Amino acid sequence: MTDTPDNLMTTPAKPVSAFARLWQEMSPQQLMGVGVAVAAAVALLVGLFMWGQTPDYRVLYSNLSDQDGGAIIESLQQQNIPYKFAEGGGALLVPANLVHETRLRMASQGLPKGGTAGFEIMEAQKFGTSQFLEQVNYQRSLEGELSRSMQTLGAVQNARVHLAIPKPTVFVKEQQKPSASVVLALRPGRTLDPGQVNGIIHLVSSSIPNMPATSVTVLDQSGNLLSANREGADQTMDATQLKYVREIEQDYIKRIEAILIPIAGQQNVKAQVTASIDFSQVEQTAETYKPNQRPNTAAVRSTQTMEAQNGNPNAGGVPGALSNQPPTAATAPITKPTTAQGANAQAAAAAATNANSSTRKEATSNYEVDRTIQHTKLPVGSIRRMSVAVVMNNRNVTDPKTGKVSSKPYTDAEKAQMTSLVKDAMGFDPKRGDSLNLLNSAFNNEQEVIPEVPLWKQPEMIALAKELGKYLLIAAVVGYLLFGVIRPTFRDIAAQAAARAEAEAAAKAAAAEAAKHAHHGAAQYDAQQAENSYEDNLQLAKELTKSDPKIVASVVKEWVNKE
Repeated sequence: MTDTPDNLMTTPAKPVSAFARLWQEMSPQQLMGVGVAVAAAVALLVGLFMWGQTPDYRVLYSNLSDQDGGAIIESLQQQNIPYKFAEGGGALLVPANLVHETRLRMASQGLPKGGTAGFEIMEAQKFGTSQFLEQVNYQRSLEGELSRSMQTLGAVQNARVHLAIPKPTVFVKEQQKPSASVVLALRPGRTLDPGQVNGIIHLVSSSIPNMPATSVTVLDQSGNLLSANREGADQTMDATQLKYVREIEQDYIKRIEAILIPIAGQQNVKAQVTASIDFSQVEQTAETYKPNQRPNTAAVRSTQTMEAQNGNPNAGGVPGALSNQPPTAATAPITKPTTAQGANAQAAAAAATNANSSTRKEATSNYEVDRTIQHTKLPVGSIRRMSVAVVMNNRNVTDPKTGKVSSKPYTDAEKAQMTSLVKDAMGFDPKRGDSLNLLNSAFNNEQEVIPEVPLWKQPEMIALAKELGKYLLIAAVVGYLLFGVIRPTFRDIAAQAAARAEAEAAAKAAAAEAAKHAHHGAAQYDAQQAENSYEDNLQLAKELTKSDPKIVASVVKEWVNKE
C-alpha cells in the first residue's frame, strides 16, 4: 500500500477562527436575521446619539423685519451659529446655551435696527401723489423718527408711536388739540424712572405743534400706564408725590429710632409713621384797610374848592318897549352929579343889588387811604397731620447676685421721658392734630422658619435629571439591543455550532478508529457497523463525508484494494 490511513490522519488542517466557522455554518435565514438586527441596532444607536447631541432651541428674536432678519442671518452664518425658524410664529431660534451670547454680539453690531421708517419715506414720493397720501406719509415719518429717538434709550428695546393729528380748520370753536400714544418694549430687567418717562412725554409733545404734554400717553409692553394722570392732578397722586410721602415717613422713622436706639438697643425699637401731606396749590390775595387817620397826620391826596354867586339885575325905566331897547347915544349938555349925590346913588344901587343876589362856597379835601394788598402762595407738600406709633421691647436686667438676665418693662416715668423725646424729634404739633402712641411690650423673638425647597424640586436638579434621563434612556436602549436581541441570537447560533462541533468530533473519532482498524480486515469493520443502527450509521457517514472527505476516500480505497 502506498498510502495508508494513518498517513492521511496526520496531515494538519488549516486553522479556522470560531467566528468565521460560525458565520459559515449559519443558514441564509439566520444570516439575514442577524444582518437586520445589527442594522437596526446601529441605526437606533446613531439616532439616539444624534438626538442626544441635538441642542434645545430658544427664541432669539421675534417679529423681525425682512431687512433685520437678513442681516441677523448673515451674521449667524459668519459666526457658524446654527439657527432655524419657528413654524407659524416667525421667530428666529438658536441653541439655548447661545441665546444671551448671541444677543450681546448682535447688539454690538447694532442689530436689530428696527423696521420703522423715518423721513426717508418722503424721498420716495411718486408723481401725482394726492394730498391725503402726502399727509399720511408725513405722519408715518414723524412716528418713525420718534420711535427711533426713543430706541436710543438704554432701557427701551422697541417703541411704537401713534399720532392723532386733527385736520386744520379756520373755525376756532372746532379746533382740536393733537394727541399721541406711545408703547414701549423695555429690555428684560430694565425699568424707566419718572424722569425718563417725563422726558419721553416732552419729546413727543415738543415734536408736534400745539400738542400739550397732558395729551401724551405712555404704556409698557405689559400694559402698565407709565405717564401720570395730569388732568386729575388735584384729585389723584402721581408717582412723584407718593415717593415724596414715603421719603417723609422714612425720614421721621429714622429720627425716632435714632433717638431711642441708644436707650433701648438696636433691635428693641420699631416705629411707624403715617404722614398726611397737602399737595394742593393755594394762592391767596388779601386787601386790608386801617382805621381813618387824623386830618393833620394824613397825607392830602387832592383839594377841590368851588364858589358860586347868584344875583338878579335891577329893573329900570318905564315898562314897555322903550325900556327893552338899547341905550341911545348921549347928547349934550352932560351934567355931572355932585360927590354926595353920587355916593348916595352908588350905595342905593349896591343895597338894591345885595338885596337881590346870593353867594355859595364849597371846599373838598381827599386824603390817602392806608390800604395793604397781600399776595400769598402756600407751599406744596406741607404736612397736614402726622400719626406715629412706637413699640419698645422690655429692657433686660441682670441680677447682680445670680447673674440671671430677666426682662422687665419700663416705668411710667421712663415712658413719659421717651414720649417727650419722640415728640421733640417728630416736631409734634397738637394744633394740626398729630397723634403719638408709645407701647412697651416684650418682643416675640422667634424667627420664622422658612422651609427649604426639596432637592428634587430645585430647578438645577430638575434640569440635571432631565439631562441624565436622556443619557440613561440611550444606555437602556443600547443595553436592550446588546443583551436582549444580539446576545440571544449569537447564543443560539453558538449553541448550534457547539452541537455541530461535538458531532464532528464524534464522527472524526469514529472515522479515525475505523481507519486504525481498517488493516485488520473488513470483517471487523462490518461487525462494528452492524452494532449501530442503520439510521445512526447513515447519519454518521453523511456528517463524516461533509466534514472530512479525505478519510472517507481513504476508507473506500482501502476497501477496493482489499477486494
